[in-house]
This record gives sequence, structure tokens and C-alpha cells, in this order.
Amino acid sequence: MKDITQDFGTLYHPTTALVFYQNNERNIETYVEHFDMDKNGNPINAHPLTEREAETLAKALIVKTQKEKNQDFLKPKGILPTNILQINPNIENGSVIWYTKSMIRKFYFTENLEIPNGMAEVPAMLWFANKRSLKIFALSSNQRPTEKTPLFYAPFFNVYENGNVCMGTVDVNIQNSNYIEEFIEKWEDYFFNSYFSHLMNEHNPINGNCVSLWKSLINTEKQFPKETLRTANRTLKNLLK
Repeated sequence: MKDITQDFGTLYHPTTALVFYQNNERNIETYVEHFDMDKNGNPINAHPLTEREAETLAKALIVKTQKEKNQDFLKPKGILPTNILQINPNIENGSVIWYTKSMIRKFYFTENLEIPNGMAEVPAMLWFANKRSLKIFALSSNQRPTEKTPLFYAPFFNVYENGNVCMGTVDVNIQNSNYIEEFIEKWEDYFFNSYFSHLMNEHNPINGNCVSLWKSLINTEKQFPKETLRTANRTLKNLLK
């Protein structure tokens, strides 16, 4: 007979066996017996399960559960959302690029800006995030972007010229078990639910005055004026590299 064990993947050998005993009384009691296994896979050295052995078993089960969760990182719950442009599901450096159409969002501003908190329309946006950082740009239309789509500076405070967002004291907590829908929702909430406070390195992201712009939009039904968007001199293709 041909030996096919060499064609297998990782080969595992039995090292331990547990036998659970229960009585037949109304108040069921359980006793666990621990067996070591000899080189032939036969149970030997029977003894009650010790506390240390129970802790080792518990840790092994937790690791397995975490591995299962890791497998869900950046996977869709069902059909892939249509606004997703690129996914890198690497558990350590995974990232997502997606876009959102123009929408109404709630804004929070620090007192020094003298802009009231409230609702306002934002333009279509391009988002690029990993577990630790976020980069955003504005788009001139709600159409799905292509590699040639020009990008504009995001017309907000707290955003650097290269698109990186200063998250300040926001507690970013992206888990390996996050599905892509949860990942996207968390980053959008982190961004809009934080306080906008200042321009970054004197970078003015719009044609005009950023404070005046948002004062004129907050708590009104005005559409975002696209003519205020400034070109970032790059396209989506530049982010895909």
C-alpha cells in the first residue's frame, strides 16, 4: 500500500484526551479526567483535570476563536457594497478605498471657530483607511470614480494637504473581526463625530474662507458649492499605487 502521509498538510499528533463523567442525579455534577497519550496514541496516566491543564485548554480555545474572527476582517457580510473601490484584506496592513455620495451630516466645531454645531451637506467624498489612519478627498460628482477621476482637497478642518486626517484624541478602535461594512461605518463616524478645530499647517482646502463657508452652510438646506473645491492635482490612480 502506498504511503500518502507525505501528501498531507500539517500533521498533528494526539497528546491529550479528556473524558467527562456525569451522574444521573437531578443536580448534575461533572468530573473531568485527563489522559496523556503515548507515542502510539494510546491514553495513559489518567488523573483528574488540574487547574493548570484547564487554563491551558481555555487559552487554546480562545486563540482558535480569535483566529476565526481574524478571518472575517474586511469581508462583506453579504454582497460586496457597490461603493467599495479597492480592498486589501491583509490582517496587519489591510486597507479599503471607498466613496460616498453627497449627503447631509452632523458637524461639531470647537468654540474658537465660532461656527454652530449642526447639519450641512457635504460633497461626494473618497475615503482611504487602514486600521490606524484615514485619508480623505472630495469628488466633483456622485458618479462612481475611476482611475482617472480627479481628486479635490476635502473641504474640512483637521485635514492635511496630503489628505491625512488628524484624529486628535479620537479613540480609534478597529478590530480584526470587523466586517468591511463595520469598518467603513466606524471610520465615517470617527470623522464626522469628532470636533473640527483648525486648519492643518495653514493649508486652506477651499477657494475662499473655510470658516465662512461652513457658517453659511450649517443648519441650512443649501447644497454644497462645488466651485469652492480646490484640485489636489492627483487622481484616484495615485492612491492605488
